[in-house]
Amino acid sequence: MAAPAYPAWVTRWVSGQWRNKKRPPTLRPPRTLALADKVANRREQPTEATCITEMSVMMACWKQNDFSDTPCAKEIKAFYDCVAKAETARKNQNEDTLSSRGNLPSSKVNKLLRRFPQITRYV
Repeated sequence: MAAPAYPAWVTRWVSGQWRNKKRPPTLRPPRTLALADKVANRREQPTEATCITEMSVMMACWKQNDFSDTPCAKEIKAFYDCVAKAETARKNQNEDTLSSRGNLPSSKVNKLLRRFPQITRYV
């Protein structure tokens, strides 16, 4: 297994050659270090479909009973209950400021950046 190849200045810095009044090279960023005015609007991760099994059971019941609602009342109620439960879970998740990965959505980041703009020049 080969050792990792480091740039020459790293090996000189680690070995102590920079201690005798020689400084390591300064790292200059290519652009100024300031936040942008806005971030790109990215879509959230697509959520998986909910209540698929309940919907397929309901449709199978409809097909067996010539699309009549009365014999499939139990399956229809199970589907609507599942939809209501998924809707409340989605609303509760949207109320949280952070997503499941711990990141802010781009719309909230843009709102914060508008509220606290960057100082680009001094008076």
